[in-house]
Amino acid sequence: MHRFFAPPAQISSSRITLDPSESHHLLRVLRLGVSARVRVFDGADREYECEVVNAARGAVEVSILEELTTRVESSLRIVLAQALIKSDKFDWIIQKSTELGVARVAPLVTEYSDARRIEGRTGQRVNRWQRISLEALKQCGRRRMVEIGEPINWLDYCAHDDCDLKLFFCESGGIGIDRAGADFSTSIESVSVAIGPEGGWSNQEINFAKERGFLPVHTGPRVLRTETAAVVAVALVQYLFGDLKS
Repeated sequence: MHRFFAPPAQISSSRITLDPSESHHLLRVLRLGVSARVRVFDGADREYECEVVNAARGAVEVSILEELTTRVESSLRIVLAQALIKSDKFDWIIQKSTELGVARVAPLVTEYSDARRIEGRTGQRVNRWQRISLEALKQCGRRRMVEIGEPINWLDYCAHDDCDLKLFFCESGGIGIDRAGADFSTSIESVSVAIGPEGGWSNQEINFAKERGFLPVHTGPRVLRTETAAVVAVALVQYLFGDLKS
């Protein structure tokens, strides 16, 4: 069943009005009309099965048949802190990490990151990442929007991160990720997963992260590209502490 997005402000007790973009997709791209069954999610964890009742151009209206209550969001809050890399690779990371259930993506400016590519275009890039994430949400069945902010310096990120478990991935050294949560006597509710650029972390960045409670971890004996490491790391964290283990 096709899925569409409508923020809570567009949802009443019995009706939902889709915005022009979603309406166009329903009518012109998918060629659906009155009586078609669709699903609409609000980006805040709620989703409804609906029936199209008004196929007006630019403002499709659907009637709510029932609210869906199956659990699709992970109970583990994962924050992916990803160093900036080439735009197409970063786009891919946004898409795949959304599918894997991250709650937030924090683009990082590091000593060796490729930050120059977005200078003067930060707002455009963030909007693009949010659109890519939204399309991934529609595809994978999630209902909660992923937080994607403007790029932040790695040192500033370390200083303000408040996740239960803080991990940064290194090409060499560090511990196995399966040992990362060994010292926790209570359940882990949030994990910060930091991935460096293709040039790696500087010594200053590594030392500062350790001082702020980040654990250096590795993904095995092979050197992974940064975009591969991001997906592998999130999947492993979701398996060890989230909902992939079940």
